[in-house]
Amino acid sequence: MGDCWLRNPGVTDMMQKALRHFDGQRYWLHGWVIMPNHVHVVFTPVAGNLLPNIVQSWKSFSAKSANKLLERHGTFWQEDYFDRYVRDLDHFERILWYVAQNPIVARLCEKPEDWPYSHVGAD
Repeated sequence: MGDCWLRNPGVTDMMQKALRHFDGQRYWLHGWVIMPNHVHVVFTPVAGNLLPNIVQSWKSFSAKSANKLLERHGTFWQEDYFDRYVRDLDHFERILWYVAQNPIVARLCEKPEDWPYSHVGAD
C-alpha cells in the first residue's frame, strides 16, 4: 500500500547505510527492517542523544537522498513516527521478533534471513 519507493535497491542501500552511519556514536542499533513502504528500527539512544533528533536526522538525510536517486521532489516520509518505550527484556525480544517477521507477514519472503533489507540481533 502507498508509495513503495523503498523497493528501489539504490534507495534501500542508502537507507541501510544511513541507519548504520552513527551506530555506536549516537545510538546502538539492535535491529531494523526496510519494507517497500516503511521502516522499523529498534535502537537505544546513546546518552545525550534524543530520540526525536535521531529520527529527524534519518528522515531528513534519507528523504533528500532518496528524492535525488528517484529524481523526484516533495515529501518522502510521513511527518510523524511511531515509537514505543521498551519495558523489559521480554518486551524487547517480542519487538525484535515483530520486526523480523514483517517481510514474512507481507509475503515478501518465507524466513527472516531471506529478506536482504533487514538485520535483527547481534553482529
